Amino acid sequence: MLSLLRWVIARDLTLAIRRRADVLTTLFFFVIVVTLFPLGVGPEMDTLRRMGAGVLWVAALLASMLSLGRLFAADHLDGTLEQFLLIPQSLSVVVLGKIIAHWLVSGVPLVLMAPIVGLQYGLSPTALLALLASLLLGTPILSAIGAIGAALTLGLRGGGVLVSLLVLPLYVPVLIFGAGAVDAAVSGLGAEAHLSLLGALLLLALVLSPWTAAVALRISIE
Repeated sequence: MLSLLRWVIARDLTLAIRRRADVLTTLFFFVIVVTLFPLGVGPEMDTLRRMGAGVLWVAALLASMLSLGRLFAADHLDGTLEQFLLIPQSLSVVVLGKIIAHWLVSGVPLVLMAPIVGLQYGLSPTALLALLASLLLGTPILSAIGAIGAALTLGLRGGGVLVSLLVLPLYVPVLIFGAGAVDAAVSGLGAEAHLSLLGALLLLALVLSPWTAAVALRISIE
């Protein structure tokens, strides 16, 4: 099972490297949204500091959704997904590998870029550290939940819109706790409580989402 997990991750990362434009689109969208927002609001640093956490987290959430439609689509079109159903190992392992690869491709660049673009909002080093920690815990949850939505809408016309409708309500707790961690750090209250809740959600998502997405894939293919 571990060999299969490593193979799926390596395969998806190799395919992502060959399609670098898709990876850069997610990152550029995040940077553009975060950078343009202060131009529309104004240069008042106090205002930017208060809304910085929410803007950064909403931009990261929307950017992560851009690539959800391609999570299983390519494997479905070329027949690879049907071959995954025939292997003796559990399909949940394959789904977990694809979730990890999706996070490495779409989530990790956002995590690394967020503290840099967060400087324009006047966030303190403590707040930037809380932002980094919250995104590090929260973005894998977005990939895990998104995998369920992508599996449920696989092969449907207009699947990208349906994925957004399915996963956005489930993303709300992650958004609240993620932005709340940064706000708590800005106000000096400490972000440990919010980060602990994000950690609990991450464990729950990693346990339940691969199995749920695997069941949804079998239903979509059949």
